Amino acid sequence: MLERLKEDIQTAFAKDPAARTTWEVLCCYPGLHALWFHRVANWLWRQKLLFLGRLVSHVSRLLTGVEIHPGATIGRRFFIDHGMGVVIGETTEIGDDVLVYQGAVLGGTTTRKVKRHPTIGNDVTIGAGATLLGAITVGDGARIGAGSVVIQPVPAGVTVVGVPGRIAGPENGEPIRNHLSHDKLPDPVLRAISELQAQQSMLEARVRELEQPSASEPQPVEVARTIAGG
Repeated sequence: MLERLKEDIQTAFAKDPAARTTWEVLCCYPGLHALWFHRVANWLWRQKLLFLGRLVSHVSRLLTGVEIHPGATIGRRFFIDHGMGVVIGETTEIGDDVLVYQGAVLGGTTTRKVKRHPTIGNDVTIGAGATLLGAITVGDGARIGAGSVVIQPVPAGVTVVGVPGRIAGPENGEPIRNHLSHDKLPDPVLRAISELQAQQSMLEARVRELEQPSASEPQPVEVARTIAGG
């Protein structure tokens, strides 16, 4: 237990440059508090003490602003930055080294008692206000841009942005780091518009080329002189 606590504190220092001291992390990080509450709630849930598990998670929600269902499965070195408004549903499965920003929602899309929440791989970053819905899978190393709405599976190592979420990178096929620079996220809509503009420019140039008469073709003035002379 003590080793896990140390690991959680180290994770906070690694993923939040605002962290200054251990006491600050212990006392002032609601994302960590929510995670610790969840471990207790999840243990109670697995012991079939369902009401107590829900009660602990409810108290955690009141104190931290983070709602994690006690049935959710969360891996190691999980970190919620700021935390307020984060919702994680019952059948959610989260891997290791996942970073979640405030307002993110991992929600379900059915009322049936089945697997209905996302499965998140390792080294995934989920941006502020992002919404992931349904029993979809997000591959290792993927990044979800702020405010995106994701309803389809996400391959490993890509960036998804927009509503609905679209794959926007990496363009060179190389894996991307577990770091979400919001100002550097690619825009798939802008890229599509740029490609259309480039194609339009090529077509316009081709049309101008075809409209220019070739040297072998008789010019209009020459044709008129020929007719007049004839």
